[in-house]
Amino acid sequence: MSEKIGILSSLNEQVLLLPTLVNRALAANDRVKYRLTLLQAAQSHAERPDAPTSSLRAERLAAGVPESDLDRVVDESLRVGKGRYRVPESARIIRDAYADAAEMLEPIQAAGTPESAAFAQRLKNFAAAPEGGEELSADAIHALTAADRKSGDSLHILVMDMHRALNALQSTLAGETIDGCRAYAILAPDRPRIAAFMAGVNRTAALKFEHPGLSATATRLGEKLVLQNDIGTTDAHVLVIHVSGRAVTVTYTDVHLPRLLFFQSLFEGYEVDWEDTRSRKDAAMADGVYHLCVGNYKAPSNVQLRRFLDHLGSRLVFLIDWNRARKRLRLFLPSKAAIALLKWAADENVGHMAWLKAGGEQLIFDAMSFAHGGQLRPGERLDQMLTESRAVDFLRFALRQALEGLRQGRPASLVADEIRTELASQVRSTEDALLDTALEHAGLIVELADTVRSVLAAARAARPQEVAALAERAKDWETAADLELNKARSGSRDELSFILQLMSDADDIADDLEEAVFHITLSPKAAGIAISALDKLVGPVANSARELVKALSASRHVRRGGPREDIDDFLRAVHAIRTLEHASDLAEREVKRTLLANPDPFSEVFGVVEAARNLEQAADGLMHVALLLHDHVMGKVIHA
Repeated sequence: MSEKIGILSSLNEQVLLLPTLVNRALAANDRVKYRLTLLQAAQSHAERPDAPTSSLRAERLAAGVPESDLDRVVDESLRVGKGRYRVPESARIIRDAYADAAEMLEPIQAAGTPESAAFAQRLKNFAAAPEGGEELSADAIHALTAADRKSGDSLHILVMDMHRALNALQSTLAGETIDGCRAYAILAPDRPRIAAFMAGVNRTAALKFEHPGLSATATRLGEKLVLQNDIGTTDAHVLVIHVSGRAVTVTYTDVHLPRLLFFQSLFEGYEVDWEDTRSRKDAAMADGVYHLCVGNYKAPSNVQLRRFLDHLGSRLVFLIDWNRARKRLRLFLPSKAAIALLKWAADENVGHMAWLKAGGEQLIFDAMSFAHGGQLRPGERLDQMLTESRAVDFLRFALRQALEGLRQGRPASLVADEIRTELASQVRSTEDALLDTALEHAGLIVELADTVRSVLAAARAARPQEVAALAERAKDWETAADLELNKARSGSRDELSFILQLMSDADDIADDLEEAVFHITLSPKAAGIAISALDKLVGPVANSARELVKALSASRHVRRGGPREDIDDFLRAVHAIRTLEHASDLAEREVKRTLLANPDPFSEVFGVVEAARNLEQAADGLMHVALLLHDHVMGKVIHA
């Protein structure tokens, strides 16, 4: 073939060999990128010899570089001074990198593309003689491998520019189109494999909407069918697939490691062996790092091979604008949950592009404001307004609803309204669940108040064993109340939730009542008249606890513009608690007068004194909670 290239070049007819030249150039592109990555990895190891390293053997084999002695380069590289390194075979690596770049330039010049002269001049500027020996400076490595255009030109940037030009040239050379894939120089067995890959691409391509990307090309390189997809528009976002027999090699590069790992997660059910997913440090890159992974899959049959290619093609659309969607979802969920949501969206063929197109994060913030009934608090998150799991469920609904709305051509305002009303329903459901827990907690306070009554009755009848048993029961009720409070806290990410604050205050009432039972057990010989006086104090507290249950239950149904009977039930319960608190004050004074007139030693009435204090604190706590509930309902619900 070299002779034909020579003669055709002398006749100025290189264009006749463009398909072959392009194939060779694309192979050279793989090799030069491997060599530049090898230099970066060598520098990184020399700077941090204790850090984990990779020989880049998988990358070498995927790029078609036969020299196995290059596998020792990274491990044997040393730092020999500030900004200087000894890199074995560095002169040969650089020389071969320039040769690969020159091979990439050949078809561009042969086609006479407008940028060919500029590419040739840039390559000439770089192709100076390599530094002597095996030593390289940090500046020399940067001049070869840098990918940040702001810091100046580099061989790496030139290679990326020529690669883009080769892809454009390749599209003009396509001898046929197979289901949208531009293909040339392929064989008959390649066609069903290309068709399988494109079936997957085309099945989900609509999910990108107007976003550019997913253009595919196919060609043959020796024994390999080579498929390439542009995915999106980012320079470093590359996917190349080699198919040889029933073996598939997937080479994927990305500047975003989370997206690379996400890509790997999309192949559940297929035994893909990811040989290397290590990060490559490069301070010149936009994010300071460049990532490459190589995956190998061996299909047990041709049917399974086509099924894998179909699946691979169908997953690419979910990589487009993935990082933008992840960042916006992190406004509402922890990072891990946001990525899991994107995985669900890919698995369900819902995707994230419809949601972004429909408004993205603003769609959710508007729904949160609507559900909140006004202005959001600064920094308020969806997983605080709901729980994390409920927030995930709602966002799944929002992503699916956005997709269905765009597919069906429904007005954007209608889609937004559907999402708003769903979130309002979710918030109400969350509040109802929390209120149910608060009612359970209030019911336990009633049980504790009744236990105080029972303990007094047992003490009056001189049944010490029953008193002891009831004291244990009171401990159980108080523990159960704590568990309900903890349940509410775990079920709500919003530490400022009103119901949660209410329950926290009410839990002090449960503590006071359990303390009252304990103190009664300390006065087993207290006079009956003292016990009777204390019993008069328990009555208002127990009745007040029951009224709190009524008030909480009635608050569930109170709404602005709702039936008058609902608000009347609520107000009557709150008023009753205030009246009972006044009665408890009078009863406590009666206990004090009774104890002062009692000649028994203080040790025998100490428990009664403390129990009276506990019961009065419980009565005060019940009124405090009732007034908090009253102010919330009247200010936040009725007049919202």
